[in-house]
Amino acid sequence: MKEIENKKPGKHRHLRLLLYRLLLVVGSLVVALLIVEVGLRIAGFTYFNPYIADAEVGYSLRPGAAGWWTREGRTYVTINSQGFRDREHTIAKPADTFRVAVLGDSFAEAFQVPLEKTFWSVMERQLSSCVPAGKQKVEVLNFGVSGFSTTRELILLETRVWQYSPDLIVLLFTPGNDVRDNSRSINRYRSQPLPYFVFRNGQLERDDSLVTERNRKLSFRLQQSFLGRAYSWLQAHSRVLGLVYTYREGVLTSQPANRDQNEPGLDSEIYRPPSTPDWDEAWRVTEALMTKMREQVKARGAKFLLVTGSAGIQVNPDEAIRQKFMESLGVGQLFYPDERLASWGRANGVDVLNLAAYLYDYAKRNRVFVQGTSDSAGRGHWNETGHQLAGDLITKEICRKSF
Repeated sequence: MKEIENKKPGKHRHLRLLLYRLLLVVGSLVVALLIVEVGLRIAGFTYFNPYIADAEVGYSLRPGAAGWWTREGRTYVTINSQGFRDREHTIAKPADTFRVAVLGDSFAEAFQVPLEKTFWSVMERQLSSCVPAGKQKVEVLNFGVSGFSTTRELILLETRVWQYSPDLIVLLFTPGNDVRDNSRSINRYRSQPLPYFVFRNGQLERDDSLVTERNRKLSFRLQQSFLGRAYSWLQAHSRVLGLVYTYREGVLTSQPANRDQNEPGLDSEIYRPPSTPDWDEAWRVTEALMTKMREQVKARGAKFLLVTGSAGIQVNPDEAIRQKFMESLGVGQLFYPDERLASWGRANGVDVLNLAAYLYDYAKRNRVFVQGTSDSAGRGHWNETGHQLAGDLITKEICRKSF
């Protein structure tokens, strides 16, 4: 008995020593992280990722997020309380106001330029010159989110946009990736938890299986908990975590482009008629989605304008570069998707504005880039010139149609 009692004090001292060493290691690690955090802040390092998991559309923008966007320029971006890159808007439409809702992807989100330079801000300022009869004010609301497909834009319209009572829906369609992204079979991000629409027995049906599977996982439920929200806050404010995520994103996006791929994220197959069953189905789904959107807009008593955007190669002012690209694809021009969508619009009673040809003509005449910069050889999103031109052209179309 005495031997056992004599051993206990030694055991307790050993445990206390281990605990002390553990606390010392943890404390040293915390101090080191704090030093790195302060150093990164002094050095001016920033990290901004405003995207969060979303139970309906896969992911969306975090309400109230703010920070410096440093890809394709440097812009301070703020996300409003409803989770969109725009100023604040009341949900209830003010009296005597004509509301325009813009749906789209990263070209509408437009992190690359200041808010007041975006095409939808240009539209709001210029539309005051042709306010519809009985209205005194125009509001343009932006619902663009990077990476969104027509599928997700339709779901967003159904679940979040109609509450704002828009009078006109402007769908900014990006031919370079929207057709592909509407197809679960050829979307390069098909492993991500995103919703789709598919044809079953000749009917277009929503397929939420990937999103539902993700939503059932413990990891997703933890993200929605208090601890998950706390980590999300830490992720948004910690420079150390930002450095880790910056490195990880750099590794993930360092994959080489396809031989005929002019810009990362876009698909060159779009510039010619579909050559495989998968691409044919992607186009079929895309056109059915827009028909579904048209029917919904009509049922709500609103108007619908389909605007097709552009890819950098379509509007590159250097004819030699465009020609070389076309030769690599075996095509004689780069406006197949624009022409197909215009034809679809005529057949289905939908107004369609194709921007690419106008932007190319301006870029060629003035020898300027309307997308990206000279350093990026015109690759990337619309720059301030591109946004100004797009805003001008869409405004003129709206005024001409007297929406």
